[in-house]
Amino acid sequence: MEILKYYLIFINLTGFLLMGIDKRKAKLHKWRIPEATLFGVSLIGGSIGSILGMFTFHHKTRHWYFVVGMPLILAAHLALYYFLNKL
Repeated sequence: MEILKYYLIFINLTGFLLMGIDKRKAKLHKWRIPEATLFGVSLIGGSIGSILGMFTFHHKTRHWYFVVGMPLILAAHLALYYFLNKL
């Protein structure tokens, strides 16, 4: 379980930083991080970091699929955690 804790810290920090990096690149009109990558990091456990990054950097908050999708991924993660702990 210890390794899972470190993985979740790492992947959430990654999701947070990717949102910040992509926002900076958007402002500078540079090559961007694909949206699929941002969602992918969220799907593999970085949903909390991605959501925090999204609202901290005010990035992707005008895109409904991010505003709705990221919390749905988090809800799915929480449901999975709940059901796995019930077993």
